Amino acid sequence: MDAFILLIQTALELGLIMSLVVMALYLSYSMLDVCDLSTDGCYTLGAAVGAMVAISGHPYLAILAAMGAGILSGFITAILQTKMGVDSLIAGIVVNTGLYSINMAIMGGKALQNMNTTETVFTKMEDLLEGSFLSKQSDLVVILIAVAVVAVILMLFLKTRMGLAIRATGNNPAMVKSSSINPAITTIVGLCVANAFTGLAGCLMAQSQKYADINMGTGTVTIALASLLIGRTIFGRLKIPMQIVGAIVGAILFRLAYTAALRLQFPAYMLKLISSVIVVLIIFCPYIVKKYPAFKRRLMMAKAKGGR
Repeated sequence: MDAFILLIQTALELGLIMSLVVMALYLSYSMLDVCDLSTDGCYTLGAAVGAMVAISGHPYLAILAAMGAGILSGFITAILQTKMGVDSLIAGIVVNTGLYSINMAIMGGKALQNMNTTETVFTKMEDLLEGSFLSKQSDLVVILIAVAVVAVILMLFLKTRMGLAIRATGNNPAMVKSSSINPAITTIVGLCVANAFTGLAGCLMAQSQKYADINMGTGTVTIALASLLIGRTIFGRLKIPMQIVGAIVGAILFRLAYTAALRLQFPAYMLKLISSVIVVLIIFCPYIVKKYPAFKRRLMMAKAKGGR
């Protein structure tokens, strides 16, 4: 029983960390209508920068550094789109490809940075909560604080003038231009904020897992988009606070489904395929629910014709 609870807690922690990326895509994809494919590389960038700064003895500064690196990544992606005429998908792919080399350089040419003896925000929280009833949940406490802060910041940001301009840019860029708002500025700001959240997620993952791996961001954008769809399916198109909650819940549910699949003891090399199958099912199920009434009507009409 203890092993099962530990498994659920780990899945919850990983799901909450991924929810930071989901909120980033909520801002860039749902609000700004830009599919940022640099997410995988930016996630690893946050992990690499966070790991190296933490190894140098500054775990709190590592968080700010990772977010700053994410902002820089988002800025470059946005500049390619808005100032250099590069399509948003291609811009994301180009930045993601370039980040592989940059991440390797940041980690000193190593594909893996070990942090077993490194002090992190998680070890500091563990020391702070030592002896309390939350001592065994110190990692979860850190992640919950990070997710809560980011969720509140995102909610407040989307209510500001810039936030409203970003939402308008995603809905109708032509109208934004006619309203004397520069859509290039809103795109740059939106992608910078979104990638800051992604960099934070990578940093927390590296400090939580005690290592940074050059391939740890692979598939992140796929998982995050699937989680976003889960939240949208469950919560629908409600007000922004509930949509953000839906993004967080979607990330947790995806991780729980992934954990349940792992309990079936598939080989390690099947994990990516499992992720892909879960994503397809998540996208397919709402489609079936939407199409079922029309299918049912056609079936009834066919039966009625056959009965004549």
